[in-house]
Amino acid sequence: MAVLGWAVRDGPTPVDDWFQAAHGSALRWLLFFTDYRTVAVLLLAALGCALYRQKWWTAALVFVTPVVAVWLSRVLKHAIGRHKGDAVAYPSGHTTLAVVVLGMVILAVGARFWLLLASGVWAVLGMLGQAVTYHYFTDTVGGLLLGTSLVCLAAVVIASVAKCDGSAPSR
Repeated sequence: MAVLGWAVRDGPTPVDDWFQAAHGSALRWLLFFTDYRTVAVLLLAALGCALYRQKWWTAALVFVTPVVAVWLSRVLKHAIGRHKGDAVAYPSGHTTLAVVVLGMVILAVGARFWLLLASGVWAVLGMLGQAVTYHYFTDTVGGLLLGTSLVCLAAVVIASVAKCDGSAPSR
């Protein structure tokens, strides 16, 4: 994630330009997938599921991981220093947050093929929405990489706790 950020920090790539050609098009409706209200509903559903299933560590991580994701994306934006217009852009905080919340849903519900597929499609559509509006496409890839790394860390914590207390993580 950091290597990509420093590689693209000086401006858009040809891929970014291709997506920006659709700026202002009807594709902006794809922002629904990264809108904070939509993401908040998913986050509350994940938290409710974890609490209902009495998975306390999962519930704690569902609550904490998105906060860490937003904070870390902001820190990295300033460290990398890539701008789009007047704003720092890399990695996309909207994409990072959406990917983390989708990952928290998977961790709370359990990995199901349909859920993995739906989450992947959801994330890609959100990335496309950001790539034709507020961000360059490579910003969204950075957000995807950051978000998935945080979800993986949360999964490791959940698996470690389950191993220590003798319970098995849900699938």
